[in-house]
Amino acid sequence: MIAFLGMGLLGSNFVRALIGKGEQVQVWNRTASKATALEAYGAKAFPDVTAAVHSANRIHLTLKDDHTVNEVLAAAAAGLQPGAVIIDHTTTSAEGAVARTKEWKERGFTYLHAPVFMGPANALDGTGYMLVSGDQAVIGAWEPALSKMTGKVINFGDTPGKAAGMKLIGNSFLVGLTAGLADTLSLAKALAIPLSDVSTLFNSWNPGGALPARLQRMTSGNYSSPSWELSMARKDTQLFMDAAKKSDVKLAVLPAIAAEMDRWIEKGHGNDDWTVIGKDSI
Repeated sequence: MIAFLGMGLLGSNFVRALIGKGEQVQVWNRTASKATALEAYGAKAFPDVTAAVHSANRIHLTLKDDHTVNEVLAAAAAGLQPGAVIIDHTTTSAEGAVARTKEWKERGFTYLHAPVFMGPANALDGTGYMLVSGDQAVIGAWEPALSKMTGKVINFGDTPGKAAGMKLIGNSFLVGLTAGLADTLSLAKALAIPLSDVSTLFNSWNPGGALPARLQRMTSGNYSSPSWELSMARKDTQLFMDAAKKSDVKLAVLPAIAAEMDRWIEKGHGNDDWTVIGKDSI
């Protein structure tokens, strides 16, 4: 028997997929209607979280944050069966994941943090990525079941909390990418370039393909033999900002990048590869 706590878009689709694979699933959500909606697919909804986890040997969580996870688990504790395994897909702090792993082990339960890079569609289709780290015996025992929920389980070793950190690293990239894309669209607006033309550019030219090489260059510590000098990248960045200012279009990210470039140029790195701005990060 599986219990699933948190029936948002991700959790509800996980439940539907599990039921489709023949699993029995008991569900709970703070807003009860989101749980009862899953009864149409074969889930059994409970208004009380303690009752929802009763008789379940495996409890999954897709909640909001550390506080919510701690609060819900505290409320559910009285209903947990001896030896139950808690598998938490919530994006949390690394410290929180470490603390919960230790706390629930001391209480006689297994807690495994398994955050995901999966949207609702991935949860329904069993595609995407699930991250794990910590006790390798626990991971080895539960990886087959987790693999059925996702396209790939990525094991980051025996350090508790590392999976949580890796999820934050991935999300930080997504946030930066989206903010940078927003500035790109703002620049297109300032230059009176239609969005359809922006789409045409990126449908033909995929800058994401350069990510592995860019990461390798940035982390190598060697910024000589530049492919793009920092001073030239800074020149172009000024062109972006000047065009936006002329059209009274606000840029959120690029001015901060320009300031960072200026800091490195002032330190004498203008002729180095522009990836030198990441030197302090390594």
